[in-house]
Amino acid sequence: MDELLDGFYPSPRFAGVSFSSYRPDPAQPSQAHAVKELEKFADTVAQPEPSGFRKLFGAKKPDGPSGVYLDGGFGVGKTHLLASLWHASPGRKAFGTFVEYTNLVGALSFRKTVDSLSNYELVCIDEFELDDPGDTVLMSRFMRELADAGVKLAATSNTLPGSLGEGRFAAVDFQREIQVLADQFEVIRIDGEDYRHRGLAEAPEPLEEDELEAGIEEHFADDTVALDDFPELLRHLSGVHPSRYRQMLDGIDAVAWRNVRTIEEQSVALRFVVLADRLYDKDVPIIASGVPFDRLFTEEMMAGGYMKKYHRAVSRLTALVREGQKGEAS
Repeated sequence: MDELLDGFYPSPRFAGVSFSSYRPDPAQPSQAHAVKELEKFADTVAQPEPSGFRKLFGAKKPDGPSGVYLDGGFGVGKTHLLASLWHASPGRKAFGTFVEYTNLVGALSFRKTVDSLSNYELVCIDEFELDDPGDTVLMSRFMRELADAGVKLAATSNTLPGSLGEGRFAAVDFQREIQVLADQFEVIRIDGEDYRHRGLAEAPEPLEEDELEAGIEEHFADDTVALDDFPELLRHLSGVHPSRYRQMLDGIDAVAWRNVRTIEEQSVALRFVVLADRLYDKDVPIIASGVPFDRLFTEEMMAGGYMKKYHRAVSRLTALVREGQKGEAS
């Protein structure tokens, strides 16, 4: 159990971030406002209580909201700010994605997970997902029980770019789904365009087949590169539990994919989204041939119930392709 919980900390990409390293867009005052609000929230996170005190007698809840929810579009720096909050807060704390917490519940059971994390001062949940009713209800109950135990909570989720300004789309959905927790959460809106692509040209074109290995030699000759045929990679992912994708990338400096094609099966696409997130967490550059990543998922997927996952994946993969074509191994 302790071994699993020990892995709940920010990924290498966000290992050294802080509020001071966040660069607010001067044209978006909500970004600077979010930094100030999170700095104040970090000050409310309680110092650790003596062992067993909270469990036996209950902790005195500090002043202020039980949680903060960062509501904004893709690439406005929500994960950077959430990780900065984690780094700035005292005591025992956990940081993971929504999917990682649901996987933890599956591995330990709901009760053991709640009992373990009830002794923490702060639990950060990145990429809270509102597209799976079962998991959302599960995590809503999970968060309510932690809040009742005096644990501070922080969560992020994505508003689609086309939904920005439309009545706080993600925030309203979030507050409705978490029901009784809604009044205990302070919603912090973060406006802005995707920093990963701010001021940049369109995503680079994929390489031709005969350019792929030359690109590996040119940019990653001294690195460990995973070279895969894309259809074979997708078949391999079907036999590996998504919770193990992070370990699958251990020791990999860059990835190269041949024959990237549009993914047409939802189950395959959702597994691939998890891989995309883990590649981004580890800052692994990508070079690829085939279709560009804005055609990686079908039009129906990009407009359907899991659209937020797919838009996030495209944004992150495009950033990694830019790094790959510049030869920026992590």
